[in-house]
Amino acid sequence: MTYDFKLKLKKSQVQMIEMYLETCRKVYNYALRERKDWVNSRKSPINACSIHSEYIISLDTPRPTYNSQCKSLTDAKKVYPELKEPHSQVLQQTLRNLEAAFVNMWERGFGFPRFKKKMRSFLYPSVKQEWVGNGWVKLPKIGKVKMRMSRPISNGFLLKQIRVVKRSSGYFVQLIYQLAVNIPETPIQGYPLGVDIGLDSYLATSEGELVKRPRFFNQLHGQLKSLQRRLKNKKKGSNNWQKLQAKIARIYQKIHDTRKDWHFKLAHHLCDQAGMIFVEDINFKAWAKSLFGKHTLDAGFGQFFNILAYVCWKRDVYFLKVDKDYTSQICPNCNTQTGKKNLSDRVHNCPHCGYRTNRDVAASQVIRNRGLVAVGQPVNEIASGGVLSGSIADWLDKSH
Repeated sequence: MTYDFKLKLKKSQVQMIEMYLETCRKVYNYALRERKDWVNSRKSPINACSIHSEYIISLDTPRPTYNSQCKSLTDAKKVYPELKEPHSQVLQQTLRNLEAAFVNMWERGFGFPRFKKKMRSFLYPSVKQEWVGNGWVKLPKIGKVKMRMSRPISNGFLLKQIRVVKRSSGYFVQLIYQLAVNIPETPIQGYPLGVDIGLDSYLATSEGELVKRPRFFNQLHGQLKSLQRRLKNKKKGSNNWQKLQAKIARIYQKIHDTRKDWHFKLAHHLCDQAGMIFVEDINFKAWAKSLFGKHTLDAGFGQFFNILAYVCWKRDVYFLKVDKDYTSQICPNCNTQTGKKNLSDRVHNCPHCGYRTNRDVAASQVIRNRGLVAVGQPVNEIASGGVLSGSIADWLDKSH
C-alpha cells in the first residue's frame, strides 16, 4: 500500500530537497555518460577507425555496472564534498534506477536510457518505523517535516520505503507500506457485468447504463492556449518565462488529478453493481493514433482499465479482458452476425430476432457473454446459481 501525502515545508527544507534532486540528476547523468562512452568505444572494429569520431577507452576496462559505479561514487565523495550532502542510500538508489533502465532495455525492449533535464523524486530504500508519526515524517539529513494526513494509515503494516516527489502543485511524500499476508486470487462469483468503452458515451454497461464522456482537457484548453501563446513571446529562461511554465504545469496537473479521481469513482461505481466485470482487450497505443487520437488520450482509457483492475482486486471482484473483435457486429440475444455498422448507426436492431437496443449496450452485452464463456459459465446463468430459460433479453427483463 502506498500513501500519498502533501508536505508542509519550511524554506530551508525546500532548498535541501532541491539540492537533493539536483545532485541525484548529476549523478544519474554522469553514470549514464560513463556507460554510453564505454558502449561507443566498442562500436568501431579493432582494425579500423570511425569516420566521424571514436571514443578511446582501454580494452581491459570492464563494462560499468551498478557495483562498480557505487565504488566510484564513494571515491568521488573525497574529491567533491557536495556529494556528501544527500543521504548515501539516496544516491545509490539513483544508480540502481539507472541499472533498472538498462535491464528494461535488454529484457523488455525499451529504448536506450536518456539524460535527465530534471529529477522529480528521490527514494529512501531503508527506513525505520519511528520515522513516521501523526502528521509528520522524518527525512534523514532534512529533518522532521509536517504533512497533511488526508487518510489514516492501516494498522499492522510495516513501513518499507519513503519517496519524496516534486510536482507542480507542491512537494509530496509517498509512504510505502507492506503486510506479509497471502492474498488469494479473486474467485469467479457474483453477477456479471460487461463494459464497452467509446467516445460517444464514455462507457456502456450490459445493464443499459450509459456514462457521459467528460472532457477533461477541452475544459481548460482555452486557458492553456492563451498561456502558451504568451510563453512564445517570453525569453527562454527568464523569470516571466519560468512563471508561465509553472502556471501551465499546474493546469496539466489539475487535468491529471481530475481525470484520475473520476476514474477511481467510476471504477467503484461499477464494482458496486457486480461480482464479475468483463472489458475489451484493446491496444490503446494504436487507438490513440487514429482520427480521434486527441479525444482518446483525453479520455485516458488505458489508465481507467488499470485503475478498474486494481479496484476490482481490492474489492474482491473478478476482472477479465476478452476478445474485442466484432463486438458491434454480433447480436447478444441470438448470437448471429448482423453486419458492420457505420459510426452514425447508434441503435442495434437485429434482423433475425428483432432485438433492439443501444449499439454500445449491445456491444457490452456481447462482451459479458464472451466473459461468461471464458470463465466456463453458461450465458443464461444468474448470480445466485440458478438458470433462467429463454434469451438474454428475457433474463435482463426479469433481473430488473
